[in-house]
Amino acid sequence: MKNLRITVNGTAYDVQVEELGASSAPAQAAPAAPAAAPAPAAKPAAPSGAAGSIVIKAPMPGTVVNVVVTPGQAVKAGDDLVFIEAMKMETPVKATNDGTVATVEVAKGESVDSGKVLVTLN
Repeated sequence: MKNLRITVNGTAYDVQVEELGASSAPAQAAPAAPAAAPAPAAKPAAPSGAAGSIVIKAPMPGTVVNVVVTPGQAVKAGDDLVFIEAMKMETPVKATNDGTVATVEVAKGESVDSGKVLVTLN
């Protein structure tokens, strides 16, 4: 058993992890997961135009559960742009101004930190 301390969102947890005899196979599988991460490939597709002058950021850390706008779409102040789930509650992130969506910087299922740029508007 190994004793480890893991910090999640600023909270430290002490855990015990059992090292199995076949640990060499999972160790090889672990590096394969980051290599297969498609998130960087999705990023170039998101900015279809220049970034907008109005930046909409995540109000809290969480997981993006729905993106309801696309680049080029016209929005009004108060329209829903993205929904973030945190602690089993969905929170809508709304447009602060009227405008046109310039870029969508996140995708459904992506984890975001507080302050992460979600959408830019012109």
